[in-house]
Amino acid sequence: MAVLHQFDYLFALGLIFAFLDAWNIGANDVANSFATSVSSRSLTMKQAMLIASCCEFLGAVLVGSRVADTIRTKILSVDLFENDPAILMLGMVCALVASSTYLTFATKIGLPVSTTHCILGGVLGMGVAAVGADVVNWGMKGVSQVFLAWVIAPVIAGAFGSIIFTISKLTILKRKDSLRAGLIMLPIFFAFTAGVLTMVIVWKGAPILEVDDWTTAQVLGCIFGVAGGVGLVCVCFFLPYLYRKLVLDDWQLKWYMFPLGPLLLTRGSVPERPAGEHPAVVQDYYRGHKTKAQLQEEGVDRQVVDDLENSKEVRLTTTSCADSDEITREVSSNHAAPAKVTLEKEDELPWYKNKENLTASNMFKLAKKAFFHGVDRDIVAEQKKKSILTGDLDKMHAEAQFFDNKTEHLFSFLQVMTAATASFAHGSNDVSNSIGPLATIFLIWNSGELSSKSPVPIWVLVFGGAAIVIGLWTYGYNMMRNLGNRLTLHSPSRGFSMEFGSALTVVMATRLELPISTTQCITGATVGVGLCTGTWRAINWRMILWIYGGWIITLPVTGIISGCLMGIIINAPRWGLSV
Repeated sequence: MAVLHQFDYLFALGLIFAFLDAWNIGANDVANSFATSVSSRSLTMKQAMLIASCCEFLGAVLVGSRVADTIRTKILSVDLFENDPAILMLGMVCALVASSTYLTFATKIGLPVSTTHCILGGVLGMGVAAVGADVVNWGMKGVSQVFLAWVIAPVIAGAFGSIIFTISKLTILKRKDSLRAGLIMLPIFFAFTAGVLTMVIVWKGAPILEVDDWTTAQVLGCIFGVAGGVGLVCVCFFLPYLYRKLVLDDWQLKWYMFPLGPLLLTRGSVPERPAGEHPAVVQDYYRGHKTKAQLQEEGVDRQVVDDLENSKEVRLTTTSCADSDEITREVSSNHAAPAKVTLEKEDELPWYKNKENLTASNMFKLAKKAFFHGVDRDIVAEQKKKSILTGDLDKMHAEAQFFDNKTEHLFSFLQVMTAATASFAHGSNDVSNSIGPLATIFLIWNSGELSSKSPVPIWVLVFGGAAIVIGLWTYGYNMMRNLGNRLTLHSPSRGFSMEFGSALTVVMATRLELPISTTQCITGATVGVGLCTGTWRAINWRMILWIYGGWIITLPVTGIISGCLMGIIINAPRWGLSV
């Protein structure tokens, strides 16, 4: 039974804005992380959604922290609110309002921001308004960590990403027989990647494991055990499957035959393909991207193309009246034409503006379209649309080297494993950005007590995990189409290097207690891998500067919103109590 019934409305507001905050974590933070996998075509949009949903939700519910810091960022002392815990309850609501509002705006314009810094800014603003700026921890363990994160996370992740990609190029991608070299090195890459990702789970992604109580032998045994097991699985199952598929071009091989392992080598010779169209054994990961040679062969000046299109528009607008009448008669004689035009116009309408969808019989279809309308989008194609920030993407992508397509396919498996594990760790650790303040609000509302640690009920973890998944499914596509190939050319080998470099940064920073943000890590790793092409022209620096600007304004904007709300509410006149 709740103790502070008079503040039921604050608990209700906390639920609403905590959901919105978690929804934006899914639509912004998680989508930003999976933009690399989708942009490199290692995962389709549906596959990315399914993997991210399972890993984020299970990470939050199964191994998520059951106890969260009442003020997670530790920029304020809980003791300041000891005599009036309801003020902290109000402050957390204001922090959630500020964080979710800014995140919603950032997600709408496709700006990747740190959700940790959003809630930090919200807590900072409400703290200054409630107890003053003098008691705020401005030191290295407090607010100053944000400024450090702007430099530490991108630089370290960029260095790791470039090192991994350089090693991949020297040992596999640039070898004369890159596919053979890749098959030889694949078990080593799998084992090493699995070991590092185990560190991510053990040290950052599983607070419930209480790793601090583990001995060094237990930690090392877990890491090396997983690495060895994954390497063995790769040798026994992956290599026979990939050899059959890539080297022998077995067009009859299906993905579900992978568990057969060594038995696949006994299938005999590959029969010739029958006449007719058959899908390629491996998709073209560079589909839609052009090399320098291809651009030169086309010999088309971009400005000339624009001039031709403009001239066509002019000719169309100056068509004679007689020609217009003739066109009208031709269209009228074709009975299917008007219906087709009308249908296309209706399809161009947003799903929520189509009046036919608002009938009671179509409510299920409406709900389905609202939830899945972004799943079938071609993110890579949408990334090629020009905007003020994109510039000439074809020329930028042409600066990068294109590697063997079958060799790239080997890295797609590594990238999927890296993305899934990082997502699991993210769900178990970063979900507290939204449910941490909610847990504090619930604790105070339910018991009237205040503690430096807030117990996190399982329903709160489920609530936060579900909101993250819903945000990813309903609006994650918007963030994905604004990143990826718009920053630099993506392929499975590059995407793996980016994600693995980010994971290495998380491991190192966690052990050294350095302030980092996963959003800033993946962005820094993307720049580092892009620079490995040997030229700065392979990176969209306008987009990078725009993203960096978003990081800088995150804390002050959320702080101002939260501080203004808190200051207005606690200093507002009350009926019968005004002077």
